[in-house]
Amino acid sequence: MSTTTASAAAVPAPASKKAAKPPNPARIRRRRRLAQWGFIAPAVVFMALFFGYPLVRNIVMSFQDYSPSTFFTGKSPFNGTDNWSNVFNDELFGKALWHTVLFTIGSLIGQFCIGLGLAVFFSRRFPLNGILRSLILLPWLVPMVVSGVVWRRILDQDTGVLNSFLGTIGVGGDTPWLTSTSMALISVILVNIWIGIPFNMVILYGGLQEVPKELYEAASLDGASAWRTFRSITLPMLRPVITVVLVLGFMSTVKILDLILALTDGGPADSTQTLGTLTYQNSFVQLDFGAGAVVGNILILISAVFAVFYLRANRNEGK
Repeated sequence: MSTTTASAAAVPAPASKKAAKPPNPARIRRRRRLAQWGFIAPAVVFMALFFGYPLVRNIVMSFQDYSPSTFFTGKSPFNGTDNWSNVFNDELFGKALWHTVLFTIGSLIGQFCIGLGLAVFFSRRFPLNGILRSLILLPWLVPMVVSGVVWRRILDQDTGVLNSFLGTIGVGGDTPWLTSTSMALISVILVNIWIGIPFNMVILYGGLQEVPKELYEAASLDGASAWRTFRSITLPMLRPVITVVLVLGFMSTVKILDLILALTDGGPADSTQTLGTLTYQNSFVQLDFGAGAVVGNILILISAVFAVFYLRANRNEGK
């Protein structure tokens, strides 16, 4: 019995299991970061291929002698800042820049004012409200080229519907809407205002729905007039939405090409030539791709400045 006990005592106790290591915080953070990059990698690749590469290529092209022969020889020697100098010294560039300013400012003012008025009007409940709002969206849904072709027929001096109507009521009837150097740009601006009104109305109408109704009730009890209520309550509450509408409207208007090409093709006598149409003319009509790249880069720079302004406006609104 004692021998058995001694043998049992002599047998060594089994080794205890090794304690589990605590998780490594650095490894966890590394895995999370890899997972995050895995989710955004497709978007990064897409942006690099379809936005980054064309942008870099356009910048490089603006410093090259890029001509139709380049497609056959593959040679596009660098010419320094010659393309930039030629564009800035071209009298047409100054005209196009000025027309772009007039076209953009005129379009934004008209679209915003009419869009805001319609948004306020439709914020009241009345029969057929929804149907009328849906019909007003049609100009925004129709492709811009189609709108341009239709309006070109409407504004035709000899056979246009507008001149026929004006002649019928005795208010004229022979206005050269698209063939006069003094009227063409105004006509293009009016057509673009017609196209952009629905976008402004929809965004501003959505902003009006977020204004607390209690503010209007309090203003009514205080005896505030409609104009005072609009100026003291509606406009301040809509300020973030107004900023977004104007910035987005600017970025989409400053580079418009298809509408002007469909209406006037930049004429008559370059009276509707803008930076967008000048880019097209240099690149695909005169086949001076370097000059076209220069004007395109200028448009990109202008849009980038307002894009930064838009992002800051959104950031301030979030705070």
